[in-house]
Amino acid sequence: MAATNNTRKEYTNGELTIVWKPEKCVHAGVCVKTLPKVYDPKRKPWIQAENASTEALKSQIETCPSGALSYFKNT
Repeated sequence: MAATNNTRKEYTNGELTIVWKPEKCVHAGVCVKTLPKVYDPKRKPWIQAENASTEALKSQIETCPSGALSYFKNT
C-alpha cells in the first residue's frame, strides 16, 4: 500500500491561520485571482496572509475548489 503525503503548510496573519495541503491542490488559480497580494506562486513564501483582512481570507478560502486551503482561528 502506498504511503499518503500529508504535507501541510501554515501561514498566519495573527488572527487566522491558513492551512495549505499541496497534494490536494488542483492549481485552479482561484486564490491567486481573488487575492493576488496574498497568493503569489512566484514569491517565497507564496502565501502572505498579513496582506488581507481575516474576513477576506475566510471568504476566499471557502471558494477553494479542491479543498486544499482551509483555516482556523487563532486563540
